[in-house]
Amino acid sequence: MTTDNENKSLSKPKAWVISVDMGYGHQRTAYPLRHLAPNEQVINANHYPGIPKIDRQIWETNRKFYEFISNFKKFPVIGEGIFAFFNRFQKIFSYYPKRNLSKPSFQLLQAYTLIKKGWGKHLIETLKKNPLPIVSTFFTPAFMAEVWNYPNDIYCVICDADIARTWAPFNPKESKIKYLTPNRRTANRLKLYGVKEENIFVTGYPLPIENIGSPNMEIVKHDLANRLVNLDPKKEYRQQYDVLIKKYLGPLPEKSDHPLTIMFSVGGAGAQKEIAIQIIISLTNYLKNEEIKIILSAGIKEKVKNYFLQQIKHLKLENYLGKSIEILWQPTMNEYFNQFNQALRKTDVLWTKPSELSFYSALGIPIILAPSIGSQEDFNRDWLLQKGAAIRQENPRYTNEWFFDYWRIGAFAEAAMQGFVK
Repeated sequence: MTTDNENKSLSKPKAWVISVDMGYGHQRTAYPLRHLAPNEQVINANHYPGIPKIDRQIWETNRKFYEFISNFKKFPVIGEGIFAFFNRFQKIFSYYPKRNLSKPSFQLLQAYTLIKKGWGKHLIETLKKNPLPIVSTFFTPAFMAEVWNYPNDIYCVICDADIARTWAPFNPKESKIKYLTPNRRTANRLKLYGVKEENIFVTGYPLPIENIGSPNMEIVKHDLANRLVNLDPKKEYRQQYDVLIKKYLGPLPEKSDHPLTIMFSVGGAGAQKEIAIQIIISLTNYLKNEEIKIILSAGIKEKVKNYFLQQIKHLKLENYLGKSIEILWQPTMNEYFNQFNQALRKTDVLWTKPSELSFYSALGIPIILAPSIGSQEDFNRDWLLQKGAAIRQENPRYTNEWFFDYWRIGAFAEAAMQGFVK
C-alpha cells in the first residue's frame, strides 16, 4: 500500500520527453514514456508552442523530403534509383569487420552546422527554466541540448535494431549523451561510432504497458494464449511445443475470444497503402463469409483513410465495414496510439514494413514483412528473421493462397512464440 507522499512522488514529473513529428516511429517510441513528463505531454521538437519560424521551416523541409522519398520509391525504375541515391546518405555500414566508424557523416555535419547557427536553441533555453532530465526519441534534440549546454542528463532512446552514424554525436568521446538501446547489436554499434561504454545502456524497446500488464504480464499472456488458438488450427505447433507453451502461458482456451485477424499498418508517410487493397481483393470471399477480419491502420492521415474508404466502396465491400473490415484512424497521435494498442490485443498477425513496430513482436504478434524503406529497416528485417519472429510477404495478390498455407502448418503460431520468448 502506498502513502499519500509516495503517490505524490510517483506523479511528480521526472523528465522532459521529446520526440519529432516525422513518421510514427519516434512518437510511438515516446508514447509509453509519456508518464514521465509534466502533464504526460510529449514535446514534439518540430512544432511545439512558440517554436521560432526558422526552426519550424528547417524541420518541415526535412519532414516533407522524407515523406516525398518514401512515397516516390514506388514509381518504377526512377523511384528506386532516386531512393537508392538518398539512402546512401543514411546507410548503415556492415558490422564486420569491426573497425573505427567514428568519423562524422555528411548528414551529421549538416545537422551540427544548423544547430550551431541557432537551430533548437529556443527549445533548449525554454526547457532550462525547469531543467528536468531530457529523454529524446530522436537524436537531433539530444544534440541540440548538448550544444546549448543543457544542465541536466540527456538520454536518447533508439528505436531501430541497428543505426547509422547520424545517431552518435559529432564528438562521441566528449559527449555526455546517454543512449538507451533496444538490443546488444545497437549498443555495440554505438561503441564502433566512438560512444563511451559508460554512456550506453541496453534497456530494450519501450512497449505500451496496456499491452503487457503489470506486474506479471497478465495481459500479454492472455492475448497470446487466444492468438495461438487462432494461429494453429490443426494444433501442430501446440502438440510439438506443449511444454514451452505451458511454461510461459499455462493452459490455452478451447476457443479464441476473437476471429482470425490481420492488421495492415501503413507507415507515417502513407507509403504501401496499395498493398492493403491487394490483400483485400485477394481475401474478398473470406471477408464476405466473415471467416477472417482485416484491420487497416491508416494512422492520423485522413487522405489514407479516405483512400481506403474509396477503394472499399469501389470493390462493393462497404457493407462489411465495421464487421470483417475495420479502418483504424484517429485525428491525433495519442488517440491513434491508444486505439492501435487496443486493436493489437485482438490482432493475430501484424503486416507492416519493418519499422519500430518490429519490436512489437515481443508482444507475441507474428509479423508479415512488407518491403523495407531505408537502410535501418533492412536491418530491422534481418533482426526479426534471425529471431524467427517474422515471415516475408509473398505476392499480396495471392494472399488467399500463401497466407493460409503458412497458417495451416502453424508457422504464424511459431513466429508469435519466438517473438514473445526471445
